[in-house]
Amino acid sequence: MDGLLINSEDIITLCTNRLLERYGRPALTRTIRAQLMGVPGSTNSDLFHSWARLPITREQSSFELKELMSLHFPDCKPLPGSEELLLKLSRARSASTGDEIDLALASNSKSQSYQLKTLRPETSRLLGFFKPDRRVLGDDPRLEHGRTKPAPDIYLAALQSINSTISSNTKAIDPNECLVFEDSVAGVEAGRRAGMRVVWVPHPDLAAEYRSKEKAILAGRTEIFELGDNWQLGEIDDGWAESIPSLKQFNYEKYGIDVAPETP
Repeated sequence: MDGLLINSEDIITLCTNRLLERYGRPALTRTIRAQLMGVPGSTNSDLFHSWARLPITREQSSFELKELMSLHFPDCKPLPGSEELLLKLSRARSASTGDEIDLALASNSKSQSYQLKTLRPETSRLLGFFKPDRRVLGDDPRLEHGRTKPAPDIYLAALQSINSTISSNTKAIDPNECLVFEDSVAGVEAGRRAGMRVVWVPHPDLAAEYRSKEKAILAGRTEIFELGDNWQLGEIDDGWAESIPSLKQFNYEKYGIDVAPETP
């Protein structure tokens, strides 16, 4: 969701920079921003505080940043191509089987943050493409504590949310039949560890920062995160993941997705 469907990553950067400015510190660099993006609790991490050197405690920094985010998250808007993608997928079918495409949301965002980010009518409408029981958030009881992205659990829980509600005489969907859309490096690794295909749509700053490591990112093999279980990862150039600059560039035919024409 964050940075893929809505512009919340830019708002997180805005809030962080306002906190830094408040204490006379420089704005986030592209490199630091890339390392923080999509990682839970990143603005309270050793990495951030070692770089920021704020003259306040971590607790105070976290409190002030939460206040800023609570103020600005209601301004979140859909990103280009997100509504078109979800609209098309919601009425699409598999070209090979004729089955409908099932949608689920897997986001590290926690419930309170999610509510703030979806206050605008257009953002609420966008996330309305996902049935409530098929939204798995960072504090979802279906997840073991601390097992958000880059761990695969959140995507496997999202798949289970689909399989648990489909008809009993319908074959359960396997991970290798799923397609993950992600903007973050941690999210790509989570999707790959779940055994799913991945389309990476990075923020331009993230794409520029990691241009030389794109193949490793698509395989989930950046070694940025230490999770173990490396058997879950993909292989370089295995064709199981790709990067596109925008959701507008998604190729439905490549993934065997037939999109029904709009009714007049």
